[in-house]
Amino acid sequence: MELKLTAKDFSSNLPVKWCPGCGDFAILNMMQKVFAGMGLPHEKYAVISGIGCSSRFPYYVNTYGFHSIHGRAAAVASGVKLANPELAVWVITGDGDGLSIGGNHMMHAIRRNIGLKIVLFNNRIYALTKGQASPTTQPGTRTKSTPAGSIDYPFNPARFAVGLDCTFVARGLDNDIPGTTAILERAARHNGTTFVEIFQKCVPFSDKEFDPLKDPATREDVLLRVEHGRPLVYGNKKDKGIVFRGFKPEVVVFEPGRPPADIAVYDETNAEMAYLISGFSLPQLPVPVGVFRATSKPSFEQLYYEQVEPVGDTREHELETLLAGPDAWEIK
Repeated sequence: MELKLTAKDFSSNLPVKWCPGCGDFAILNMMQKVFAGMGLPHEKYAVISGIGCSSRFPYYVNTYGFHSIHGRAAAVASGVKLANPELAVWVITGDGDGLSIGGNHMMHAIRRNIGLKIVLFNNRIYALTKGQASPTTQPGTRTKSTPAGSIDYPFNPARFAVGLDCTFVARGLDNDIPGTTAILERAARHNGTTFVEIFQKCVPFSDKEFDPLKDPATREDVLLRVEHGRPLVYGNKKDKGIVFRGFKPEVVVFEPGRPPADIAVYDETNAEMAYLISGFSLPQLPVPVGVFRATSKPSFEQLYYEQVEPVGDTREHELETLLAGPDAWEIK
């Protein structure tokens, strides 16, 4: 019998303690809908987070979960997935938690292609600690820790993941409900590591950060909606497109409905194209959203269990026996 659940079934009914207008509310609603659509019971999910506003997430979904420590969500989630590979393990993190103190754990989780669904909420600020610069804060931004303007070169989370050969990389917007929900649905079904960056509104500290990408009057001229097998065309009149000349992307303008023959057609299986696209930024190039990379290779947990399966459950491989054997030595 098919299990039929609704998004409401995945609400914990605990009071949601985010600021009014925070983009986290929309992401929570999208993920509850995606969980319900997978046809899995509550106990087949584990939601793991670190520290930050986004990391309150496990309290608000009716699943197993673990609100862990700062930067360690990917490490804790890796242990959960290896202990029970049948679980759908989701990692909820932020630009600070996942890419600063947690950067090393994040890097190695992606490198191993362990089956985690990583969702990184990117508001380009440390919000929970009240407005310091994060690894994704843009140059020139005045924050409590950069009062004269940030001089750091920021991380590009999606490009970071593509550069690590992550098997699924995507970017969405908190207010693009249909587009970002579709990305999360694909991520939920992917085998191996998924990395979804979501541009997310923080009302107190980065309220206007993504306005050009969300304003109906401007967004179609600055957003590039990436879709496998479709030409890279954008603009309110669909009169702009991307061509690659000697691996260098260029914007071309053309008569609506008549794109030139050399307009690039997107291939999400092409790592090189994904790397180039993930680096696009304003003002020279539009900001891409959608699935940048989707490919397949054996997951870490699959390879691990294939490796240990022949060992079986024999005493010669138990820890106590190994320590008492001839290969162990004692310091007195």
